Amino acid sequence: MTGVGRAVAANHPVKERVGFGLAKVCKAHRGNVAGLLAEFGLHVGQEMVLIELWQNDGLRGGELACRLGVEPPTVTKMLRRLEGMGLIERRPDPADARSFRVYLTGPGRALEEPVLGCWERAEEKTFAGLDPAERREFGRLLAKVRSGLGSIRD
Repeated sequence: MTGVGRAVAANHPVKERVGFGLAKVCKAHRGNVAGLLAEFGLHVGQEMVLIELWQNDGLRGGELACRLGVEPPTVTKMLRRLEGMGLIERRPDPADARSFRVYLTGPGRALEEPVLGCWERAEEKTFAGLDPAERREFGRLLAKVRSGLGSIRD
């Protein structure tokens, strides 16, 4: 690329968009969370499965996919890995032989406080430049944007 091409790319209009900035912040935050979760042998996203189970142990695989906003094959792959780590177990659903339910094991339950600590540390790092009122306003604005996106679940 020529010198002129580099200058144009550096000032590309998409970089001026709020969404571009949000994507960059999300990527950096995800990287921070990933580094902290790695201490416990977890990859980003795996803790989301655990969070759902800490709130409601015994969910069906399809329910997890819906709650996480991912496709069932993605959840299946995540569950296989978590099961291999001894953090969850899958059991047949007594009400539906075609389905299974996912349950935490003792080690899976024991990760709740450490994972919560990872998220707290990542949040502190990510929002260190904001005062408490700015954090609340940012959270309010994110919730408003999120609700405008539609079918994303909590």
